[in-house]
Amino acid sequence: MADAFEGILGQPKVREFLRASVMHDRVSHAYLFVGPAGSNKTAAAYALAQAVMCPKGPTGPRGGQCGDCDACGRILRRKHPDVVHLRPEGASGYLVDQVRELVSASALAPIQAKRKVYIVEDADRLGTQAANAFLKTLEEPPADVVFILMARIRESVLPTIVSRCQVVPFRHIPAREAAGILAQNTGASLEKCRIAIESCGGSITRAVEFLKSNERLAFRSLVLEAMDRLRNADDWDILQTAGDLVVKSKAPLDAVRAEQEEELAKNADFLAKSAIRQIEARNKRALTAKSKESLRQLTAIAASWLRDVLAICAETPELVINADVRAALEEAAAHTDEARAAEALVAVRRCDEAISYNVSPETCVDALLFEVRDALFGPGRGARPGASGIR
Repeated sequence: MADAFEGILGQPKVREFLRASVMHDRVSHAYLFVGPAGSNKTAAAYALAQAVMCPKGPTGPRGGQCGDCDACGRILRRKHPDVVHLRPEGASGYLVDQVRELVSASALAPIQAKRKVYIVEDADRLGTQAANAFLKTLEEPPADVVFILMARIRESVLPTIVSRCQVVPFRHIPAREAAGILAQNTGASLEKCRIAIESCGGSITRAVEFLKSNERLAFRSLVLEAMDRLRNADDWDILQTAGDLVVKSKAPLDAVRAEQEEELAKNADFLAKSAIRQIEARNKRALTAKSKESLRQLTAIAASWLRDVLAICAETPELVINADVRAALEEAAAHTDEARAAEALVAVRRCDEAISYNVSPETCVDALLFEVRDALFGPGRGARPGASGIR
């Protein structure tokens, strides 16, 4: 018997709280999950969705779900039409029209299940107007809807939103502990788990998938090679490399798009036009989210490489994570210093912010590589005739 709550790795208190809520029929109409990136808020949101939507209800002494019915399978694959995952679509946060669409859709009957779950990511980016459009629904929610909002800290969410939700705090999971949890749950070596955690921005859930994917492991190698060759790269090399990395980062989207089209084709004959439109909108949001996730993996890998260079510059080589490319790290460290490595890390953070604000992938990666090169090695260091560059 499966238990989706077991997938909330590193958060035992959250796991038991949500289990108890389901088992004793005390599920709230609205939750606010707060905690840092990588604390498994998203995994917890989908586990709760599975628990409240499984047609067999909580089974077993620990409140698990059957795990093998169609509803559970769809939720696990994130394909259920009644589980809607929302992310900000505007440059500065949620659009008012986006929230109004959520409010209108939440008033409609579920497409397949008896309930609907809305997972609202980055709730701290609900501006005043968007929040006001949402408040009445939070105050008087439809009986068949559960809202799960997520944010990094409680204080960043508007008080009017917080007061209408049950707040669930998630603890920070230190990287060393996260790697240990990952090793225990996958059987991979601790060294590989540390690399996976760093490559996934600290997220244990994404790190599990990373270790299973040869495509993601190959993508990491490409990013590390690009970082290694920055020192000798001219401007044209960087533009070419940025383009290659963007193409590779988009590769998983083809598989996701194909799955979506197949899923929709299977059910098109049985669904009303309004339901098809809802699914198409959900699929579009999922593609956008997957694109951002791939870009964030690129920045996470780049940041990990730079932290290793910084560790070597600071004469703490025992802190190096990417031990499989230690020679390249030492070569880079020999041509820079701590201050410049720290400045390059700031450039990565700027790139992450740009991704959040929906700046084009090409622009983000171009800027990232130029800024990291210039910060680490000085402007124009790679712009000399005959440079081997990044290929």
